[in-house]
Amino acid sequence: MIKKTLTSFVLSAAIISCNTAQEPATKERYHSVAFTPDNSFTGGAEGPAVDNAGNVYAVNYAKEGTIAIITPGGKAGIFVALPNGSVGNGIRFNSKGEMLVADYTNHNILKVAIATKQVSIYAHDSTMSQPNDIAIDNKDRLYASDPDWKTGTGRIWRVDTDGSITLLADSMGTTNGIEVSPDNQKLYVNESVQRNVWVYDLSDSGTISNKKLLISFPDFGMDGMRCDADGNLYITRYGKGVVAKVSPGGALLKEIPLLGKNSSNIAFGGPDGKTAYVTLQDKGNMETFRVEVAGREFKPQR
Repeated sequence: MIKKTLTSFVLSAAIISCNTAQEPATKERYHSVAFTPDNSFTGGAEGPAVDNAGNVYAVNYAKEGTIAIITPGGKAGIFVALPNGSVGNGIRFNSKGEMLVADYTNHNILKVAIATKQVSIYAHDSTMSQPNDIAIDNKDRLYASDPDWKTGTGRIWRVDTDGSITLLADSMGTTNGIEVSPDNQKLYVNESVQRNVWVYDLSDSGTISNKKLLISFPDFGMDGMRCDADGNLYITRYGKGVVAKVSPGGALLKEIPLLGKNSSNIAFGGPDGKTAYVTLQDKGNMETFRVEVAGREFKPQR
């Protein structure tokens, strides 16, 4: 999430679900097209994630504090409204198919049961500035970025499956996008204001070490990011209107142009895992494009 003034758009929406994958909206690689209408989301559009049926979820659809469900064909509706003033940011699914949501207003990680839509507190720590984006490893452990926009600093936390929270890194820049490598041996995190992407060694026990600079950019910000199965990072460049594709070695491979400028996050889905879904905060919508390699978390849809 990039700090901004949020504007709510009031829309009526029916909840629509889908269990059958459809053809992507575009078949041309790296050609981005609209996936949902302009202003279908608020200015807080964020956190896309895809379930095993191919449905896409993202936060702040129609009004703040909601989570949308969007079919592979682009039909959208409110899946759930978060209680108690919670507002979501990053979303991930664990191996049980449970939805985990960073709730930045109440310093929580929330769990949403897909079948019942019941929302519960999975983890809470009032010392967090705001759990922002989240990544997940093959042991269902979460890694949360925690920016403090007022001071331009940030931290990284680990959230274990029992809900316990451990501080992994402190005194960073404004930590934002975060991701685990396909082999679960690297943790990537970016700093939006400082425009750096860092890579850590990630141990089997979930500790990090050996911090190195992967890549830095001379202009514009960064927000969410995801790896493909080859370990390439797709980084949303907030304000530039592109998604940057960066190799595991830190080389800028490609910039994928978008219709909007303020891209906030990205996820992979579709019938083969090669469809990217991007949230745009300036247009209040989502865009989609095709890629060459499936996202690292892709599993065949059922």
